Amino acid sequence: MRTKKVSLVIWSAILVLASFPPVTLATEKSDKEDATTQNDGAFSSKDEVIYGNMDANGMMQDLYVVNTFRVTEPGKMIDHGDYTAIRNLSNLHEMEKKQNNTVHFQADEEEFYYQGKMENQPLPWDVSITYLLDGKEIEPNDLAGKSGSLEIQLSTSKNEEVDPVFFENYILQIAITLDPAKANNIQAPEGTEANAKNKQITFSVMPEQEEEVIVSADVTNFEMQPIEINAAPYSMSIESPDIGGMTGKMQDLAGAISEVNSGVGELSLGIDELNQGAKEISNGSSEYRSGIKELDQSSSVLVNGSSSIQDAIKKINKSVQASTGNLDLSQLQELPAGLRQVAGGLKKNAQGIDTLKENYSKAYHKLDEAIANVPSYNISEAQINKLYESNANKEVVNQLVETYRAANAAKQTYNAVKGAFGSVTDSLNQSASGTREMAANLEAMASELEKALKNMDGMDAMAQLQEGFSSLSSEYQSFHNGLLSYTDGVSKLASSYGKLDTGIQELEKGTAATSDGANELHKGTNELQEATNDLPGQIKQETDEMMEEYDNSDFEPKSFVSDQNKNVEVVQFVLQTESIKIPEPEITEAPVKEEKGIWERFLDLFR
Repeated sequence: MRTKKVSLVIWSAILVLASFPPVTLATEKSDKEDATTQNDGAFSSKDEVIYGNMDANGMMQDLYVVNTFRVTEPGKMIDHGDYTAIRNLSNLHEMEKKQNNTVHFQADEEEFYYQGKMENQPLPWDVSITYLLDGKEIEPNDLAGKSGSLEIQLSTSKNEEVDPVFFENYILQIAITLDPAKANNIQAPEGTEANAKNKQITFSVMPEQEEEVIVSADVTNFEMQPIEINAAPYSMSIESPDIGGMTGKMQDLAGAISEVNSGVGELSLGIDELNQGAKEISNGSSEYRSGIKELDQSSSVLVNGSSSIQDAIKKINKSVQASTGNLDLSQLQELPAGLRQVAGGLKKNAQGIDTLKENYSKAYHKLDEAIANVPSYNISEAQINKLYESNANKEVVNQLVETYRAANAAKQTYNAVKGAFGSVTDSLNQSASGTREMAANLEAMASELEKALKNMDGMDAMAQLQEGFSSLSSEYQSFHNGLLSYTDGVSKLASSYGKLDTGIQELEKGTAATSDGANELHKGTNELQEATNDLPGQIKQETDEMMEEYDNSDFEPKSFVSDQNKNVEVVQFVLQTESIKIPEPEITEAPVKEEKGIWERFLDLFR
């Protein structure tokens, strides 16, 4: 009975083994496949997608590259890359990695995929992620389950160890996803928010830029999904803008600036003439002030001399009136010479006043012409504000406005005191005329006195002499009083003219400063005109340069894995950090009794 049972079991085992396909058939098929794939293959293009896993702080952990080949001729192919491990993702053919960083494989589909693992391979960007909870830095492992005010700081910068072609031509898309149930009051001013089940904040980092993005939120029992960072060649379809209308307005602005420059040039010339006239009148005024001071100072000599003559006349008059026949004529004979001496001094003063008047008139005439040449523009505050709102140089505009206001102020000041300038000439004329008249009166008096002295004879002559000296004494008193009034007027004129001269000197300083400012302004407006002469062309050039900056159509992809890889069409980076999760509690499970397989049960028959 036992023999029969054993025979049945052996038979059953034979049937089981017979159910497996013959090994020889598999060998024949493999040989057939190898026979059809000994030729070299070819591909039209290759893509590389770099997948990277980072820790929550941005440090790289694992880096994989998925290579995609678009096969045009099946057969043997070679790729290049410093991989620590490779894996065929398309079929069951074995792949071979050799020491010279070459990968050999067999491709027989239209598209062939394989994965390569890389270690210690730096990325084109350095990524750093920092977490602050309630203002204090915290490690991601300690952050899970925490509550408070959270700030996430993610910075990207250029990695100098990697070919800069990726940093210079790739745009980074950074996505941070937060669960609204665990994070509220989310703030990300520079990010773009999207609401679905979770809130996703996206940031873009342009090529050649190093950025720091910040997200803040109030969190409760915090957890977070992985942060995703994708990088791809930057491309944007931008049509060239129509700048025809803008260039037309810019041409108008350039024309207006040219007109402003011409106006400022005329203003500068007018102010230069004004300044020159002010210098000349300042010099003339200084000379006049010096002359009037000298005249005032010599007035005391005139008054003292006149007082002496008056005293002498009075004494002689008393002697003549008291005498009866014996008269000492020596004092009388000296009197005409004294009168002529005083008259000579008055004539010299009159000549000085004439010279002063002539110089003053010339300077005043030039000043008047210069002031008249200052343009009388009436520019409103609204027009000035529009000029400030334009793209003109602010410093130049400030100089233009200051010069315009200073020129107007100078012209208004001059117009206000113009009458005083004119009255100076009249005063000088009157002064010279009055001085000459006094000199003539003194000379006439001396001549009459000499005649009287020559014709003196006897008692009649004495009587006439007594009458003449009485009249002379009386008239000279009037003359002396007039001389006192004249010298008092000269003294007041000298005093008041000092203030007028001070104003004229200040005017000259003001016009000099205004002239310097106007010249600087003209230089500025001239430079502004030259800079804006071809403003429409400059705008078009800058627009074209800006468009070229965003035009990435001439970018040729380059392999990230190896410079020896050719026909590379697309290279992309897909990176993500590990998530921040609250650890799940450990669950102890009861051991599960494994069921025996058919072979174990078969062997149990013999145990």
